[in-house]
Amino acid sequence: MLKLLYPLVLILIIITSSCLKDGPWQKTEQAAIADYIKKDTAYVLKPSGLYFYQVKEGTGRSPVVNDTVYFNYTGRFLNGVAFDSTSTAKAPMLYIIGSGLIVAGVDEGLRYMKEGGFARLLTPSSLAYGKEGLFTLVPGYSPLMWYIELTKVKPGPGK
Repeated sequence: MLKLLYPLVLILIIITSSCLKDGPWQKTEQAAIADYIKKDTAYVLKPSGLYFYQVKEGTGRSPVVNDTVYFNYTGRFLNGVAFDSTSTAKAPMLYIIGSGLIVAGVDEGLRYMKEGGFARLLTPSSLAYGKEGLFTLVPGYSPLMWYIELTKVKPGPGK
């Protein structure tokens, strides 16, 4: 009986300690987001936790799952420092909506846009690179700003 109890207690300790480590980071992240959106109240909070701000509404169609989109973006930390951009690329980024190959917050934000539109997305880390971050480029628990220009929406197969 004692042999069975020991692994269960060990698992409980590991789970509890990992939850305690996450708590302060999550509170700090939420405070940073709250402070940022105080400066710009145009953001709309979506059920997922994404903050969406449509700067310019496009005139084309909105993408749906399996559509191919072409878009330009700049990713920034909340302090304004850019960490990634398509500005030096020769062409916009190509992505299939719903494929899961980019951060969840950007995939979701693209779905709220129309071709020709421009939007800003504020993604909590849970919709970006999570608690692990992205190598040494983006620390864990980093809320991120995305400046997105949706240049083209190509219908997916069968549409």
